[in-house]
Amino acid sequence: MRKIAIVGAGESGAQLALGLQRAGYEVTLLSDRSAAQIRTGKVMSSQCMFSTALDAEAQMGTALTEFYESGAVPGISSIRLHVGAEQAIEWEAPLDGPARSIDQRIKSALWIETFVANGGDFRIEKVTPRMLEELARDYELVIVSTGKGEIGQIFPRDKAKSPFDRPQRVLALNYVTSSDSMDTHGDAIRMSMAPGVGEFFTFPGLTVSGPCRMMVFEGVVGGPMDRWTDVGSPEEQLERSLQILREHFPHEAENFTDAQLTDGGATLLGRITPTVRSAVGELGNGNLVFGLGDAVVLNDPLTGQGSNNATLAAKYYLDSIVRRGQQPFDRAWMERTFDEFWRGWGQWAVEWTNDLLKPRRDHQKTLLAEAAEHPALAASIVAGFDDPRTSYPWWFDPTAAADFMQARKEDDTSAFDLRDFRGALGQYATGVTVVTTVAADGRKVGMTANSFTSVSMEPPLVLWCPSKRAPSLEDFEDATHFAINILASDQHVLSRQFATPATDKFAGTETTEGIAGVPLLDGAVATFQCRTVSRHDAGDHVIYVGEVESYNHDGGAPLVFHAGKYHATANHPDF
Repeated sequence: MRKIAIVGAGESGAQLALGLQRAGYEVTLLSDRSAAQIRTGKVMSSQCMFSTALDAEAQMGTALTEFYESGAVPGISSIRLHVGAEQAIEWEAPLDGPARSIDQRIKSALWIETFVANGGDFRIEKVTPRMLEELARDYELVIVSTGKGEIGQIFPRDKAKSPFDRPQRVLALNYVTSSDSMDTHGDAIRMSMAPGVGEFFTFPGLTVSGPCRMMVFEGVVGGPMDRWTDVGSPEEQLERSLQILREHFPHEAENFTDAQLTDGGATLLGRITPTVRSAVGELGNGNLVFGLGDAVVLNDPLTGQGSNNATLAAKYYLDSIVRRGQQPFDRAWMERTFDEFWRGWGQWAVEWTNDLLKPRRDHQKTLLAEAAEHPALAASIVAGFDDPRTSYPWWFDPTAAADFMQARKEDDTSAFDLRDFRGALGQYATGVTVVTTVAADGRKVGMTANSFTSVSMEPPLVLWCPSKRAPSLEDFEDATHFAINILASDQHVLSRQFATPATDKFAGTETTEGIAGVPLLDGAVATFQCRTVSRHDAGDHVIYVGEVESYNHDGGAPLVFHAGKYHATANHPDF
């Protein structure tokens, strides 16, 4: 049984410990506080978990299902945006799946208690670099999931991934109860943006004393909302908060006229410098430790991605550790594991959040304004909170933004509600493929697709259907050959990687060269090398028909996609 130590029992550390425990590893979890101390302490974050991260919780077995099923945790169904003061832009759009917020004090305490109840080794220790050296001698892998104190400095700052060297916002957080009848959008995240001033957002959740509403202030450093230094008590912080609402967000002030703090620990103040660090730390004795969560990716709370990033990172690390089997946890493995998380999720959440910390550019102002008239565009903007990868490249690039806006306007004139139509089509479970080719200039090209099927046995024909808006469509049009790589169940990272715009989608992947130089993905359960024999116009897609010139199938469990989620195959219980 492999021995792993995890330092830090927050969102990422505690969930990884439980996931590894369920997978049969011998895990020691270390925290500077007990479960009881965490539960009765101060609030730690403004966590709001979106559906992608909630799915990851469920897959790791860490979801607090009893709270969800009992109705104790309010479901958050939409995001309501308010931009500016005079002639403000205001609109609301639904989330694809409900979001939920449970006070991290509740979650961390329960995760620790569950870990201990299942026989886990939990230790209350204030871990120092010297103690890390001792742990690294006794355990096969030491993971640090907290950036507090001296141990946070073990991981060097990655300057290329950290554009800011100082805080961009000053944060103030309150958990309150309020019975004001004017709160007419109680099940929504309400986000207000005041250019040059900052942001205020609020959403419902569950705290240690019961249902509550989180109030989050993100003030531009040095701006009109940067006025918390003289606050001396939680009550003074709440009063200052209400004053700021009256001055800068009067449309929200009326919703909090009778607001009361939920408990004595219900406030938080802070300034965060968004920072990405190297995930591998070298100790004084030469041993290595592996960074996780806030220890290596510290995001500003503006987009609510902190808890989501932590959960997704824990899931990526868990999968990588299990796949490692009995091989050593060396530097190369650590770097590769973090790179999988960074390329598959982290970089998109970080870049999107960092961009929102800057003033809006002209094309982004247009996007926000046009969304008030076009529900499909508004829904696309809102989708970025659940999955920041969906905001690329159109949120960042003016040309892509114009094309994207036009496409979403066309969605609004469609015969069906396209979101609902996609949901209906998603009830047909499919495999997942990455279709690859080689561009005229020698670049490797690939995109994720599940629109693949066999057509004919004699001659051997298959087809797939790329979107006319796919950035790499021109490369496929110019190529004589393509390959269909059917992904294995453990290749979901590749599925996401090839579905998201990137300069080099093949970074970190292992390939071999096929017919006409087409790259073939190692580890696929089957690969079909095809010569393009015809193309057919089909609405907003193109049908590519290819004749199979070579194929191989090593077998194994395929990756399955159904109802917007990845699944693994299993034998039907009736057979």
